[in-house]
Amino acid sequence: MKIYIAVLVFILALILIIDRDQPKPIDWRPTYSVNDKIPYGLYVFDKEISGMFKNNKVERISTVTPYEFLDSKYDEDTLVENYKIKGTFINISEANTIDDQSIKEIFYFVSHGNNAFLSMKNFPKYLLDTLKVEVQSDFQNTGNTFVWLANKKVKTKKYKFSQTLEDYFSKIDTLNTTVLGYQGVKQKHVNYIKVPYRNGYFYLHTQPVAFTNINLLKTDQYQYAENVLSHLPKADVFFYTKGQNDENISQSPLRYILSQPGLKWAWYFFLIGMLVFIIFNAKRKQRIVPILKPLSNSTVDFTKTIGNLYYQEGDHNNIIDKKIIYFLEKIRTEYLIDTTKLDDTFIQKLHHKTGKSVTDIQELVFLINEHRNSYHGSLEEDLIRINNAIEKIIH
Repeated sequence: MKIYIAVLVFILALILIIDRDQPKPIDWRPTYSVNDKIPYGLYVFDKEISGMFKNNKVERISTVTPYEFLDSKYDEDTLVENYKIKGTFINISEANTIDDQSIKEIFYFVSHGNNAFLSMKNFPKYLLDTLKVEVQSDFQNTGNTFVWLANKKVKTKKYKFSQTLEDYFSKIDTLNTTVLGYQGVKQKHVNYIKVPYRNGYFYLHTQPVAFTNINLLKTDQYQYAENVLSHLPKADVFFYTKGQNDENISQSPLRYILSQPGLKWAWYFFLIGMLVFIIFNAKRKQRIVPILKPLSNSTVDFTKTIGNLYYQEGDHNNIIDKKIIYFLEKIRTEYLIDTTKLDDTFIQKLHHKTGKSVTDIQELVFLINEHRNSYHGSLEEDLIRINNAIEKIIH
């Protein structure tokens, strides 16, 4: 036991020493969470959003769905039903994190003179169909991509992104839709549009990566994010973050140990060491299981001894009586049949409950009644006949 503990302590210390000076690996997952400081989180954007919308209130929706939030703000008590709030609903995510009921509620919110800004790669199908918009991916585009805003009067600056930007709007309603931005290397594609819907507008943007930490902290790329949001009306902002907040937080009690490479491998080595210890220790201390002989049936031996005694004495009549008594007792006990009168009724009951041949039962009843009427031939022959008849019924 001491050797096992010493080996585990040595391995743990060795891992901690090796891992101490190692840089922590970068987490490149696109979480789009406002709590994550990793490259593709929204921590910086969440801290700077109030500065991007100066003089306007920014309210975060982090505990309920958009449907629950907007529906609670709808005023049905007034003569003209309307929302108690006015402004722009904002959601930035890698893929669609909004449920269908909430999308319909956002449409209703926009129809009452409000706006919605959605920046994501995969938009809800209901939204695309309603606004007559299609999204396509350019898989030939690899490496750096340029993005810029549309401005026919002034030559706008192009911003270079190191990420591969594949998604763009391949089809729009040109009569009603306003193009606000482009992307591309050799070919120009639309990536930012403004679509009217009744009394409000949808602002759709296909590159949420522009709002992540890695791009907002670069020299001038934060300007692109500011310029994208500058097209939104000056109004209160309702920033939906629920879809990204808690998805990547493990609920395991070991989440801290497993999040640190050194501690994680130390934990794995401990489990492996304990398993090896249990296997080898159990094998060494396994005792021999003794072979126990089954108990002999002394009742059968006793019966055979008594039977041989009667047979040697030649008291066949007594043996016949005892076999008949044993047989009838067994019938009463096991089959609950009255044995007071051995007649046709008894024969039929015994036949139904045992399934034995009626002929065999009739023969046995005849022999028993014949013996009871004291009509005896050779007692030894009678004993053999009655014994064989009984064996046919009870075996």
